[in-house]
Amino acid sequence: MTIGICGAGTMGRGIAVAALLAGNTVVLFDISADACSAAEKYIAAQLEKAVEKKKLSAEELEKAKTRISSGTSFGILAPCHLVIEAIAEIAEIKHRLFAEIEKVVATDAIIATNTSSISIASLASPLQHPERFCGLHFFNPAHIMKLVEVVKGPKSAAQVITFCVDFAKHLGKTPVVAKDVPGFIVNRVARNFYNEPQRIVMEGAAQIPQVDRLIRALGFKMGPFELMDLIGVDVNLDVTKSQWEQFFYEPRFAPSMLQQSYVDAGLHGKKTGGGFTGNE
Repeated sequence: MTIGICGAGTMGRGIAVAALLAGNTVVLFDISADACSAAEKYIAAQLEKAVEKKKLSAEELEKAKTRISSGTSFGILAPCHLVIEAIAEIAEIKHRLFAEIEKVVATDAIIATNTSSISIASLASPLQHPERFCGLHFFNPAHIMKLVEVVKGPKSAAQVITFCVDFAKHLGKTPVVAKDVPGFIVNRVARNFYNEPQRIVMEGAAQIPQVDRLIRALGFKMGPFELMDLIGVDVNLDVTKSQWEQFFYEPRFAPSMLQQSYVDAGLHGKKTGGGFTGNE
């Protein structure tokens, strides 16, 4: 199967690795040629790690490398059976992208979004065939994390949801079908995991390293601030803002001024070399 991925950032790269490991052909689209080049290097490195961990043979590695291509032209997506969007969490940009995708892919190709918070109904609105559209939300790092939310929009066809559930299983993931509500399942539940610790720090009750240490002591692999650094402080803030707006500005979902200040300072986490961790 040929899988198109739009967006050569962190999520797009991870989804590409997962698809390649499952034996698929991957076409990676991005408006930046540099991003495509960097993504291909990252993907190759992850595949080599899979060989080291004996999850992939040397022969399979070489075959996998021949099954990936990238480019900046929408035309490369034409042969794809499934196209997954993994770009910035801005609805207007996604709308323009979906309109372009629909021009080049086959009429029976499925278009999915990796959005973590934006309404599927809203994102499907510019499509001529919204019935072939749904949410396919992976978690970072996408080639490692098992959970995938398959989000059914009000116009998503039943067979499209079935296909995406089966596709997630094909990748070795654990799919759950979610309703089209703000934040779906995980991000709706997780907002308090991020927001409440920030309130604690803003009130001076504890410092960032203390909060992360206490959360890890409860059995979590990472503290909330460490996790926001991994995800991207800016990306996490965008999700919080989106969910807050969709819940009609419900106070408990309100973004934190602390997180906004880090984003304004360019401290976006690991991808910028600085975030909450080490910048208290």
